[in-house]
Amino acid sequence: MILFKVQGFFAKLRKNLAPEQFKSLHRHARVKVLLNCSAGIIIETKNQGGTLVKRRIIQIDSNKCNGCGACAAACHEGAIAMVDGKAKLMRDDYCDGLGDCLPACPTGAITFVEREAAAYDEKAVMENKRKKLQEKKHKEGMHLRGGCPGSRFQRIEHSEESDTAAAAVRPISRLSQWPVQIKLVPVNAPYFDGAKLLIAADCTAYAYAAFHERFIKGHITLVGCPKLDGADYSEKLTEIIRNNDIKSVTVVRMEVPCCGGLEQAVKTALQQSGKFIPWQIVIISTDGRILD
Repeated sequence: MILFKVQGFFAKLRKNLAPEQFKSLHRHARVKVLLNCSAGIIIETKNQGGTLVKRRIIQIDSNKCNGCGACAAACHEGAIAMVDGKAKLMRDDYCDGLGDCLPACPTGAITFVEREAAAYDEKAVMENKRKKLQEKKHKEGMHLRGGCPGSRFQRIEHSEESDTAAAAVRPISRLSQWPVQIKLVPVNAPYFDGAKLLIAADCTAYAYAAFHERFIKGHITLVGCPKLDGADYSEKLTEIIRNNDIKSVTVVRMEVPCCGGLEQAVKTALQQSGKFIPWQIVIISTDGRILD
């Protein structure tokens, strides 16, 4: 807890405090006016992690982040989380400044900086880990292996009626080209001319039973996993879209956060290509449903 006594009203804080002190107060503190009188104002600041100190801490460049989630999985303290498909430092006091997340990042989006931040709070970190572990154990019998929802164990059951109906229909492959991996496909392959492009996360075809009929049919298919490949696909996808007559783009991804990297790569490629092409995002649940 820090107490400041300044002359005048709250608007005069900037005038009365040193620039760095005011900036720190404004950025980190939750300010509460305790006393407002002619003698001045006494305010109380409560920081999320206690005392502010100048120390080494990570910084995440959201423009470079491809949303793979590798850093969140590598962070043993739980300081990093995926928010809207991007990695974000959630709490300064959870970051120990050791940088286990740095080598995990495939795009170099994470760096060290020296700045004023809440001191590392090991007790708070351990308590947060305990709470998260309890939540995971009670979540539909699913357990995490590692730190990523994309690696979560779960048993998926289907009704006997659906199994019988599916067995009565002989599946037909709708794949119309090879290779399909984004890393392997040539950017100027002739089948891209006039193509409806399907860009799918690796796991989607396993999760959604009618994937060939619903998505692959009539499309040129590209698949990948930014987390496992450790790559940013945006550059290659940009070249494919820019150099070929692509009619439409459909992205099919899983609901897990690490799939956000694929979605972000496609959005970046569409923007950088300079073309206006119809596109859509389809999200598949881990139990095989198309989510609204």
